[in-house]
Amino acid sequence: MQSEINPISYPQIGQGDGVYISTYGCQMNENDSERMMTLLEMMNFRPVTSPDQASLIIINSCSIREKPVHKVHSEVGRYRKLKEQNDKLRIGVAGCVAQQEKEKLKLDIPLIDFVLGTDAIDKLPDVLSKVRGGQNMVAARFEHQQPYHIQTLIRNPGVSTFVNITKGCDNFCTFCVVPFTRGRERSRPFNHLLEDVQKLTERGVKEVTLLGQNVNSYLSECGVNFAQALKRIASETDIERIRYTTSHPKDFTDELIEVMATYGEKIMEYIHLPVQSGNSDVLARMNRGYTREEYLNKARAIFAKMPNAVLSTDIIVGFPGETEAQFDDTMSLLDEVPYENIYAFNYSPRPMTKAAKFTDQVPDEVKSARLSRLLEKHREIAFKLAAKYNGQTLRVLVERYDQDNGKVHGRSTGNKNVHFTGSEALIGATVDVKITDAKPLVLKGEMVL
Repeated sequence: MQSEINPISYPQIGQGDGVYISTYGCQMNENDSERMMTLLEMMNFRPVTSPDQASLIIINSCSIREKPVHKVHSEVGRYRKLKEQNDKLRIGVAGCVAQQEKEKLKLDIPLIDFVLGTDAIDKLPDVLSKVRGGQNMVAARFEHQQPYHIQTLIRNPGVSTFVNITKGCDNFCTFCVVPFTRGRERSRPFNHLLEDVQKLTERGVKEVTLLGQNVNSYLSECGVNFAQALKRIASETDIERIRYTTSHPKDFTDELIEVMATYGEKIMEYIHLPVQSGNSDVLARMNRGYTREEYLNKARAIFAKMPNAVLSTDIIVGFPGETEAQFDDTMSLLDEVPYENIYAFNYSPRPMTKAAKFTDQVPDEVKSARLSRLLEKHREIAFKLAAKYNGQTLRVLVERYDQDNGKVHGRSTGNKNVHFTGSEALIGATVDVKITDAKPLVLKGEMVL
């Protein structure tokens, strides 16, 4: 197992042709797009920034939010004229919509040349060879093997990059389509992870984010759980910083909190801990596996061991059957947990999920009104929480330089975006920055020399 690109022989059908990948959704999809682009470059394709420069267009789709299939239809429709003008142009749909719709997507949108499911990314070279030979392809079959064997393919890993550690999900939350689009949960062998991270550091990576739909349920074939994996990556590799996303509250253990607190110099104190609702009855209907009080106890345990921890969360507003009183429990949760950021959305039915069949759907106008109230309340809280950073000195890993304004951009240990005046030479360096202007999404400051 290697994290650097092996000299694997792929069909050189690209001939220097341009490829454009349009990516929607989560970090898993971003990581999948990077993987596809790496494979395509090995086939002699080159990335382009505009669809009209491409002979291959791939839409890496997401089915989490509303009308995902409609979005695919709409985007493919925009490329109709390009295909009429260029008989070499091939269009493919990848990602969760591809996995969900399979052959139906190809039948409904004849302009598509191939459909590539989430478990078929590594088949892309073979699929394209057949497509270039005149075949229409649908590759969307789940491979149900254990464990989860992949090769980490990253072209230009930069300062910070993702490392997949799990794929799929076994939780079957009643609102979520992930188990149907990415399959049952699988964990990668731990020695592969350890080798991946170390090899990435040798390529200049300073920070890795361990990635999975339910990352903290990781369990390797040799019995290494997520807390133990974090501890060993921190102690047995030269990586400077470790992050992870997304964690599930029911799997957030005291052992994990202890490891994070012990290895705080390497494991960043930012935690994304999706609550989804502040009401226990709604959580039960969501099949989340915890109550409001159990979630609050985990949050209290985190801050008891890590007083400087930064929490963010996901919230679904207007889940079927949610009453005004139950929504008020979600509103009051914001008073008890100091979330510095929230990702809140109206509930929308997803195909194949149990909640889509519930008969007590909340009217759209009610959902929208509740969401507005929630976001407004959090906006007030977020500004108050941000004020504490004024005058603080934070350790910032510099990730990029903006030549237009002479600013460098990086992230603090708590995952706050920090901007300050500097030079391109600072990229990859970890520096002290004194914060002079703190807003919820961006902190501005001056480097401490």
